[in-house]
Amino acid sequence: MKIIGANYSDGECIFRVWAPEKKRVSLHLVSSEPEEIAMQKDEEGYFETTVGNLLPDIKYYYTIEDSSDKLPDPASRFQPDGVHQASQIVDHKQYPWQNDNWRGLPLSSLIFYEIHVGTFTKEGTFEAIIPFLDHLADLGITAIELMPVSQFPGNRNWGYDGVYPFAVQNSYGRPEKLKELIDAAHSKGIAVFLDVVFNHFGPEGNYVDRFGPYFTDTYCTPWGNAVNLDKDYSDGVREYFFQVIAHWYEHYRLDGLRVDAVHMMFDNGAVNFWEMTAGRLNALRQRLGRDFYLIAESDLNSPRTVKSPEFGGWNFNAQWLDDFHHALYVLLDKDGQERYEDFGQLEQLAKAYTDGFVHSGEYVKFRKRNHGSSSRGLSGETFVVFNQNHDQVGNRVGGERLSMLVDLERQKIAAAAILLSPYLPMLFMGEEFAAATPFFYFVSHSEKDLIEMVVEGRKKEFENYKWETDPPNPQDESTFENSKLNWEQREEGNHLIILNWHKELIKLRKTHPTLHNFDKNDIRVNLLENKGLVIHRKCAHQKRELLCIINLSEKESSLVVPDYKSEWAKIIDSKQQKWLSGDANEDNILPEFLNGNDTVTIPALSVTVYESPAVVK
Repeated sequence: MKIIGANYSDGECIFRVWAPEKKRVSLHLVSSEPEEIAMQKDEEGYFETTVGNLLPDIKYYYTIEDSSDKLPDPASRFQPDGVHQASQIVDHKQYPWQNDNWRGLPLSSLIFYEIHVGTFTKEGTFEAIIPFLDHLADLGITAIELMPVSQFPGNRNWGYDGVYPFAVQNSYGRPEKLKELIDAAHSKGIAVFLDVVFNHFGPEGNYVDRFGPYFTDTYCTPWGNAVNLDKDYSDGVREYFFQVIAHWYEHYRLDGLRVDAVHMMFDNGAVNFWEMTAGRLNALRQRLGRDFYLIAESDLNSPRTVKSPEFGGWNFNAQWLDDFHHALYVLLDKDGQERYEDFGQLEQLAKAYTDGFVHSGEYVKFRKRNHGSSSRGLSGETFVVFNQNHDQVGNRVGGERLSMLVDLERQKIAAAAILLSPYLPMLFMGEEFAAATPFFYFVSHSEKDLIEMVVEGRKKEFENYKWETDPPNPQDESTFENSKLNWEQREEGNHLIILNWHKELIKLRKTHPTLHNFDKNDIRVNLLENKGLVIHRKCAHQKRELLCIINLSEKESSLVVPDYKSEWAKIIDSKQQKWLSGDANEDNILPEFLNGNDTVTIPALSVTVYESPAVVK
């Protein structure tokens, strides 16, 4: 593999850049005595030169043919002065890793927590996250997922406008600061995932097409021409993105990547990009000896996203399950169906539990066509479920979190719904304590015309929702500042109740063997008098069972206890006094025992969990 970018080791650096249609590329070193070096081109279109006696922090740029334009490296490892300025060499061998024995965690053990680096703390840096790792470990989180950190324009952005996929955002900290965060997380037993964007480059500071045919007009995406994965010269583009994956895995010791909108990566070649990646990534796993997972965001509702290549799949380890969110959210928020018109039936939420995809071939009004395929045969650990994420919150005009839309009882139901599911759960930062701060969409572009396009584009995007006000200006710094978490909230009132509720549920998820079972053949879901769900989960080899009863109605209901077990014990009750008052010392109601065929009253808007055999006495 010909490693692209500036590859530094012991004072020597190999510079390599792909420009297959160019005749001349020159390297320019930025120093007290600027130096221009002609690069040699090989038969695959890579220009290369080796320079000795270099310091690892030297800056450089390229010029192409007769142009005097100073172009950053498309595979830059760091852009200390932003997207338009020179790249900088990074010596990845010098960081003193403290957790060399870290080998990763089983996929089935992951409880994700999504973080936006810039708004998670007041400082908005990698380093500032480290003191909060104890909070996450105490909560029971086993994996943090960072929203994209690849270099974007300015210092405020969600990260999906990145233009240097190999480089860390300079306003978040230097490369070693991200490594310090990852190292610290591993020391707490927390894996680290990174959200990456391969389906497009951002609109500002995007110079890759000056070097080669990175894009094709054969396919169109919401961001313009698609990335070129199957047309002329596509080998170099495919190699570029595989090396991005290998770079984050090898040099930053990440535990995995979440790949944005894979349905917008078009590849009709005989060997799909993800099929190629699967084989090469397996070889890299064997060499490095650490777990590494790929998680997809996909709009296709297709099982092939997680199936292996021999079955026509793309070999992702898991994918986000938007249908679960939609099915649950519409039942929690009376205004939810205005956003998700194809959802709203209890049967759909039941199907989300037993099958995965709710839309598995049915006609979908939103899409004006049939959509999806059945995922019933897929293991539960191939799906990630959530009540909210950056999209669900940030794409509301007011940036409202679920805690700002529904009451305390419904928030408790939402938490239980994902944490007791047969899937991998994910929380959005602050969700665990019902944060009341919004999370808006924000940018900090420098080009006037682009700023105007973004502002008007956001207004137009929200027209369909018939909002009475415009969304806040994404370019205003106040929009970004208002999105920062207020960590003091977690210590008071309902915020503390929800925090402790999450801890209780996560503790149960980690300790009860039934909740370690991802075989969907061992889950049954029935309707509770058309008011909620009765979720029956088994774990055959442990002979342990759970009955999770969720009443989504404002009226109480009744249930006849299944008669195939002699005794059931109540172990979770959202109406227990400590979940109403916040007093952790309150512990009435529990335990309560039921026998088969008993009739039990289920309170309105509640979560009740029983286990059998009744081992809690």
